[in-house]
Amino acid sequence: MQLDQIRAEIERMRLQVHRQRGDIRKLQQAGISTASAEALLERMLDRIDKLCAERDRLKKEQGPVKGTALGGRSW
Repeated sequence: MQLDQIRAEIERMRLQVHRQRGDIRKLQQAGISTASAEALLERMLDRIDKLCAERDRLKKEQGPVKGTALGGRSW
């Protein structure tokens, strides 16, 4: 995967985590067991952690970025 694809996947997964947490709250309010939903949430968070590690590895391989706001001045 390329860096941009990984970043997009991380963002997509974060949105899913947000929705999953909302679903868990609704289940808790209804008095329904949330064990399987919480297990799914843990797997999603683990996947995000792995994607972030991959993103960081790829960023390190690319080296410093010059000419951008956070990468340093080019003038």
